[in-house]
Amino acid sequence: MLDHLDIPTKHSLSYADLIRLSTRIFTVKPTRTLLTILGTSIGIGTVVFFISLGYGLQYILLGKLITTQDSLISMEATYPAESNLILTTADLEKIKTEPDIVEISPLAEFPAEIQIADSHSPGIITGRLISHSYFRLSGSSPDMGKEFTDINPGIVLSAQGAKLINLPVSEESLGKMVTIRLYYKNPDGTSKEVETNKPLPISGFLTNETEPPVVLLPIDSVTTPPPVYKSFFAKAKNAELVTKVKDALALKGFSISVKLDLINQSQKILSIFTIVLGVFGVTALAVSAVGMFNTMIVSFMERTYEVGVMKSIGATDSDIRNLFLMESLIMGTAGGVVGIAMGMGGGMIVNFGLNILAKRFGSEPFDLFITPYWFILLIILTSALIGVVSGFLPSRRASGLSPKEAFLRK
Repeated sequence: MLDHLDIPTKHSLSYADLIRLSTRIFTVKPTRTLLTILGTSIGIGTVVFFISLGYGLQYILLGKLITTQDSLISMEATYPAESNLILTTADLEKIKTEPDIVEISPLAEFPAEIQIADSHSPGIITGRLISHSYFRLSGSSPDMGKEFTDINPGIVLSAQGAKLINLPVSEESLGKMVTIRLYYKNPDGTSKEVETNKPLPISGFLTNETEPPVVLLPIDSVTTPPPVYKSFFAKAKNAELVTKVKDALALKGFSISVKLDLINQSQKILSIFTIVLGVFGVTALAVSAVGMFNTMIVSFMERTYEVGVMKSIGATDSDIRNLFLMESLIMGTAGGVVGIAMGMGGGMIVNFGLNILAKRFGSEPFDLFITPYWFILLIILTSALIGVVSGFLPSRRASGLSPKEAFLRK
């Protein structure tokens, strides 16, 4: 006799119905929903902004330090000024025989004079005689033009050095032929004038105005080898032997500068700085998460009657739980996407302004804010997780509510 009665049975919501019911929050309570998403977005945007700044600083600093792979396993060695020791060719030959050193690049420094056409430098410039491997082992390179090689010899001139001969630092000045005279000072105190074998073209410029007047030229371009050297770069066989080579040279009385040590220290400092920035961002994110949790609690309290109706017509506990979780997931993910746009957008605006200033002052353009792609994905997953966590307790309370209790609470 009861076959003709339409008694509701328990069933589960389909994914389509679940999404459709969850997105009602944008039409039923649009203001509250949008403000909750905005609060989450501000927190996530702050995280993205600060972490992008940390990564940008790391990229700029380490990019300046790491210019060649060989420079990471090379070190500069020089005798301390107070030691009164002199570095000679014989010393360099002995150092070459060290089993863990595969290559050295010496540097000699003497007063010099440049001549271009009929112009002489009115002051003394510092002439640095270097081998062709100097740029590779030191990790340095001209800011304009290119370094010279054994096939294409030339010189690299600093901006202050170019001013001494009234030469503009520009692309048009590259290739101009110059003659350089060096004034050697021998260990016995005597001096000797030495000229380059032939006029050399300007292959590059060091555009930093703070650099002293200096010219870099090939060590094999002069008629007489230098009697003494100021320093040299030594390349270890591999990264594991850098410390061993450093200690061996230190025992010989050299003062050592290793770029790998500087990079490791810089990475530690920048990592701490990035963590500090991240703490500020996470604090803002925690505040926004509390706001989302409060929204979900209020939403549950306002919808107890709706929960009772849904359960009366057959909705299961899991349907109610999934409904609340889906709503919080949508708000959290939306907040993450908008927050990423806000954080990256703020960084792009700052980058744009800084590049305008850099161009106006003649510097190279650079990006102070850099956001890795993996970090974007991590932020989206984190924002979705925040949404689920914020909605967990309200969804659990809603799913455990009986129809009778729901109607009584109305």
